[in-house]
Amino acid sequence: MDILSYILMDCATIVAGFMAGFFYHKYTRAKRQESLETLGNKILDDARKEAETTKKEARLQAKDQLLQMKLDFEKETHDRRQELNLLERRVLQKEEHLEKKGNVLDERELDLAKKHKLAAGLEEELKVQTERYQKLLAEQNARLEQLAGMSAAEAKELLLSTMEREIRADAARMVKRIDTEAREYADRKAKDIIALAIKRYASDYVAEQTVSVVPLPNEEMKGRIIGREGRNIRALEAATGVDIIIDDTPEAVILSAFNSVRREVARRSLERLITDGRIHPGRIEEIVEKVTQELEVNIREAGEAAAFDAGVHGLHPELIKLLGKLKFRTSYAQNVLQHSVEVCYLAGIMAAELGLNVKHAKRAGLLHDIGKAVDQEVEGVHALIGADLAKRYGESPKVVHIIAAHHEDITPENVLAVLVQAADTLSGARPGARREMLETYVKRLEDLEKVAMSFGGISKSYAIQAGREIRLIVESEKVSDEEAALLSREVAKKIEQDLTYPGQIKVTVIRETRSVEYAR
Repeated sequence: MDILSYILMDCATIVAGFMAGFFYHKYTRAKRQESLETLGNKILDDARKEAETTKKEARLQAKDQLLQMKLDFEKETHDRRQELNLLERRVLQKEEHLEKKGNVLDERELDLAKKHKLAAGLEEELKVQTERYQKLLAEQNARLEQLAGMSAAEAKELLLSTMEREIRADAARMVKRIDTEAREYADRKAKDIIALAIKRYASDYVAEQTVSVVPLPNEEMKGRIIGREGRNIRALEAATGVDIIIDDTPEAVILSAFNSVRREVARRSLERLITDGRIHPGRIEEIVEKVTQELEVNIREAGEAAAFDAGVHGLHPELIKLLGKLKFRTSYAQNVLQHSVEVCYLAGIMAAELGLNVKHAKRAGLLHDIGKAVDQEVEGVHALIGADLAKRYGESPKVVHIIAAHHEDITPENVLAVLVQAADTLSGARPGARREMLETYVKRLEDLEKVAMSFGGISKSYAIQAGREIRLIVESEKVSDEEAALLSREVAKKIEQDLTYPGQIKVTVIRETRSVEYAR
């Protein structure tokens, strides 16, 4: 084929391809348009369906809301109706109540009217009776005056004078009776106050000796204490002012001195020398000086402790020092400092019971024996010496007077002075306070318990309150309640017959029944 044929064929091929492309493109576009229309229709259908569904749901919700609102309205209407019905019933009840009250008031008004009429009638009758009574009384008085031969005024005066004499006689008898009762009551009250003071203060007794015994580690120590040609013992006696007795008593040295403070210095010094082992005149003087200084500190501390325990404040330092010295002073084997504190407590308790000045009572009670701290150095009785010391160191005149009068060296001028006297006597006479009374006191308690145990059915007996009461515990199986009352009376009579005792003794019988069971 020639070139032209090829060209024509190519041209035909191109035209055919162009035509094929044009038709293909047109077909494809038609297909795409058809697909888009289908999709749009589908979307529109879906939207219509959803709109219908939403519309139906909205209608259903609206119907539900309307139904609920209708129910709420009906419920509220029902509640309101119930409230109105209740209010209506209450109003009706109140009306009925008011109507009843009105009826009652009407009835009372009628009764009052009747009573008023009756009272008016009675008043008229009373007036008539009163006039009649006055007439009769006048007639009777006239007859009495005629018979008695005196007027009503004279009779009245005679009657008053007679009544006055009788009343004066009755008043005199009453005054006498009241005075007797007051004296008995005062005596009984005083005993109660003293007993209360003793009960509220109970102290251990203190017994000091007039000599001090220093134990030795061995017999050889006696020779060292004596020293060469007795120079050690002479130096010790000269430094302390006490007598040192070295006899056949095994392993002991006796210190004897009238001054208890010096004896205490000697005892402490000797114990320290024995412990140290170096015993010679120079060492003795050094130890004695140190012990003296230490004892002065101890004395001041003892005085401060006593004042603090007694609740007495503001004492002069010298009075406190003198108080501390009383710790080493005894009276009938009773420690004077402890005795002073006891008197302070007892006087304060009794003053409080009587409504007196407790501070003055306690202050005077604590200082009442302060003169005993220096009575070995100053001439005179310790009461007046103590009063002079208290006055010198700034105590009040009332306290000074109480101290001076506590042993009747001067006449007591107030009640507090008498109270301190009583407290001083109680502290010294208290069972166990002084050695010579202790054995008698213990023996009395033992005899008291022994008498009680002599009766059958008693398991235990306890003497308490310094022998002023005894408590008996009986066996409930052997002694009944009625027998317990009889037993207390019999024990009391037995004590009255067999024992001698001050005051009275209370017998208490205790009976108990115990029921015990165990939970398992």
